[in-house]
Amino acid sequence: MVQGTTSDAGKTTVVAALCRLLHRQGVKVVPMKPQNMALNSAVTADGGEIGRAQALQAQAAGLPPHTDMNPVLIKPSSDMGAQIVVHGKVRGDMDARDYDQYKTVAMSAVLESYARLQQQYDSIIVEGAGSPAEVNLRARDIANMGFAEVVDCPVILVADIDRGGVFAHFIGTLECLSESERNRIIGFVINRFRGDIRLLEPGLEWLEQKTGKPVLAVLPYLHGLMLDAEDAIQIKQNQTGKFKIIVPAIPRISNHTDFDALRAHPDVDLQFIGPDHPIPPADLIILPGSKNTRDDLEFLKQRGWQTVLEKHLRYGGKLIGICGGYQMLGQIVSDPYGVEGKVGDSMGLGLLDITTELTKEKRLQEVSGYCLFGKDQTAKVAGYEIHMGVTYASSETLPAFMINAEEGVQEEGTRSPDDQILGTYLHGLFDHPQACQALLAWAGMQSDTTVDLNALREHSINRVADACQPLLDALQRIA
Repeated sequence: MVQGTTSDAGKTTVVAALCRLLHRQGVKVVPMKPQNMALNSAVTADGGEIGRAQALQAQAAGLPPHTDMNPVLIKPSSDMGAQIVVHGKVRGDMDARDYDQYKTVAMSAVLESYARLQQQYDSIIVEGAGSPAEVNLRARDIANMGFAEVVDCPVILVADIDRGGVFAHFIGTLECLSESERNRIIGFVINRFRGDIRLLEPGLEWLEQKTGKPVLAVLPYLHGLMLDAEDAIQIKQNQTGKFKIIVPAIPRISNHTDFDALRAHPDVDLQFIGPDHPIPPADLIILPGSKNTRDDLEFLKQRGWQTVLEKHLRYGGKLIGICGGYQMLGQIVSDPYGVEGKVGDSMGLGLLDITTELTKEKRLQEVSGYCLFGKDQTAKVAGYEIHMGVTYASSETLPAFMINAEEGVQEEGTRSPDDQILGTYLHGLFDHPQACQALLAWAGMQSDTTVDLNALREHSINRVADACQPLLDALQRIA
């Protein structure tokens, strides 16, 4: 099990790297994260939903994503509440106190998944969540040491030296653990090191003498990785491109990995615009997915985005809405069952002639098809749907895609009659090189450059795997 001294210490990439290295050796290896809290999710081969980071790790292991890889997914819908997904399906909405009591049930689901994976694979590489030093969450813990103790799993502890205070992170974490938990840690991993390793060696010797535990590896800082973020928006952007795209960073933004291909495009300058930042002019504005459409819609209105969007369209700019962003573009978003909070209706931005009703059932499916816009309308698209809601379009609108769905071949999405606005439920719509090029051409960008996101992801997985070879060597010596 890979645990971290903090969130974003590098647990996800270390797990992915170890999975890829073992996969190269012919080992049947599988990733697992017992509990994940994230709004970036993926559709699985068995028709469920897991954290997007576990889908990345599955790719590293040469496997299709499966719900047993992330049996419990927590998707925050407010500061106090979250949607709880167990074995890929929604179990309901809970506040933090209710979920704390529910953890005994969640642990049973986690252990069911672990038992199934044990029967199918030679090795399981488990990722912790947050930090095991969070003593306030120790009771009924299923994410870190609580899980490791139950299944008797050895643990390596990762810390990010780029944050500073790496030795304090290790020592402080050990001090917060029980004796049995400390004994379970077999070594340390220092992540994101840059500089002269000789300057670090006195600290490594001190740490090993102080704790009696080895430093298993010092991993380098790797620039330019293109890996799916677990949750946090990657704020470092490519701002050298001439084609300007902006995305509002709404409070409950979900699946912002939709924009990874655009961030990687050399001709694109993509910026996430936070609430305290001025809204710059752009060629294309994209409203992202949301875990709470009505609240995020109100957020946009309060910060003047409706006026900005109307002006943007008057000056000939293009506009795309994805999932929750698609719903916001319409006339009304109705929530008759209180799916996102209070029962009621919210007036949309009124930019597309559509209406949306939020539903109790979540739609989860992978789809493929082609674009219904552009010169030849043969550009392929592939993506996935994760949403609770049905959208109805008027006869005056145009479809965006033709897809192969569970119901058969059908039209998907909506375009405005003047073809300035496009709305869709498809996440990952920029990931296919043809769709990305077609969408950017529709938006007005003139470029023959294409971006193959999957190839970039594969290259990055192999880079982190190569960097982690010393870590695997050390672990195999211990074993």
